[in-house]
Amino acid sequence: MPVTDIVIFHNPDCGTSRNVVRIVEAAGYAPTVVEYLKTGWTKPQLLALLADAGLSPRDALRVKKSPAVELGLTDPSVADEDIVEAMIAHPILVERPIVVTAKGTALCRPSETVLDLLDRWPPGPFAKEDGELVIDAEGKRAV
Repeated sequence: MPVTDIVIFHNPDCGTSRNVVRIVEAAGYAPTVVEYLKTGWTKPQLLALLADAGLSPRDALRVKKSPAVELGLTDPSVADEDIVEAMIAHPILVERPIVVTAKGTALCRPSETVLDLLDRWPPGPFAKEDGELVIDAEGKRAV
């Protein structure tokens, strides 16, 4: 199914995720923003996103500021299936933001990774919320 919209799986408490939303909107897009901590994941949805992004469940496992360690998920012997089940039970375990466009699906960390998924960029200069330049005054990637 062709992607005609941009979908951002977003956590508004995450600076990287906020930067991605800002970049996409400043480029003139009206993305569908999914606050996945509120909506949760379905297994088919999560598996499809991971496959489309070329990520294993372990690649997408958020360890920082999540219960991953407490749940024992960082142990290399934990099966991918168990990680996926934990991600469905605890959506915070999925690293963010995941962005879907017609160009593909990616975990956009760092936030400027989203530029690879866009046909057009925000006009430069454009900086992240911390002031780091993403696009210079000439409209070229700065980082």
